[in-house]
Amino acid sequence: MEKEKSEEFYARLKEQLLENTSWPSNYLYKFIVPTDEQRIKQINDIFNNTGAVIESKKSKKGTYTSISITVNLNGPDEVIAKYKEVSKVEGVISL
Repeated sequence: MEKEKSEEFYARLKEQLLENTSWPSNYLYKFIVPTDEQRIKQINDIFNNTGAVIESKKSKKGTYTSISITVNLNGPDEVIAKYKEVSKVEGVISL
């Protein structure tokens, strides 16, 4: 069930990206992850060597870290591929 839901989500996202964006283009990812250096490093590593601009900010209590990543990509398939990679990081929330 969960897999069907995510495939549906990615298909809709791809459609929207094709309609609303001229490619190549900058894309902004936003994630929230429990504050844990290992998890933050996993996300940073996914975007390593892509020329991405990565900004992170801890929540007021320091429990969570929000990560904003701006990266130039060639098309919706690249956007979705990165979302799928990041979704493997434990506890990550994609916004």
